[in-house]
Amino acid sequence: MKRLLLLLALLLLVVTGCGQQSVSTNQSPPEGTGGLQVHFIDVGQADAILVQSDGRNMLVDAGNNGDADLVVDYLKKQGIDKLDVIIGTHPHEDHIGGLDAVIKNFPIGQVYLPKVNHTSKTYKDVLVALKKKQIKATPAHGGQNFALGQAQVEIMAPNADKYEELNDYSVVCKITYGQTSFLLTGDAGVRSEEEMLQMGYNLKADVLKVAHHGSHSATGKAFLQAVAPKIAVISVGQPNDYGHPHRETLQKLAARGIKVYQTAQVGTIKMISDGKQIEVKTTR
Repeated sequence: MKRLLLLLALLLLVVTGCGQQSVSTNQSPPEGTGGLQVHFIDVGQADAILVQSDGRNMLVDAGNNGDADLVVDYLKKQGIDKLDVIIGTHPHEDHIGGLDAVIKNFPIGQVYLPKVNHTSKTYKDVLVALKKKQIKATPAHGGQNFALGQAQVEIMAPNADKYEELNDYSVVCKITYGQTSFLLTGDAGVRSEEEMLQMGYNLKADVLKVAHHGSHSATGKAFLQAVAPKIAVISVGQPNDYGHPHRETLQKLAARGIKVYQTAQVGTIKMISDGKQIEVKTTR
């Protein structure tokens, strides 16, 4: 019976999520405030997230190699003339593929990458682009923090020097703006989630960017309970070769009554926070 109820809840969530043009969780932010904007850019089966706070800009991942022009054009359309911070969560192509083009096209401030060696051409392209601009990347690890305008960014992972899975090197960061917060998880798996729990980080966030495109390799129950999000975002392409998002993950989100947005269904998702409330806008 419990399994049937979960399935019915999942079906209801999927049906209500399709075809929405715009959904607002609360009121729009007041006019004249800087606010925080988080753009989950639709790059198919990949991640690219733009964060803007009081004139400061941060990009977390940049999609596949083939998404480079899309990401660069999107940033230019937002009027961005400088990226103050770039985070490449981990060296997989679907996260850093477009980073070299972004580095070439914009003045760059601080760059955070996990401390891991990787020999793919995509990763080398990023390192070469940084070298040409004489930018030295900062090795990311849990416990670092910095300000982005009035927003605070806390890096919560990685927390170990060595992992078997490349995904577990993912840089996880929490962005807090006033009373609202967003947790961006890259492809971090269960091991990284367990480490964050053991470290005692305050993982609670209003919005969770679900790790690894909704794979069952992440979003464990204890981690999800600690984050306790109201909204979840899954950056995913359809169709994809991996069956993402996996049914088990959707069931866990549905069981907690979490509103789920999938880029494959609603396109680019833009969230606007005034420090108290979060408004959600979709492009389809």
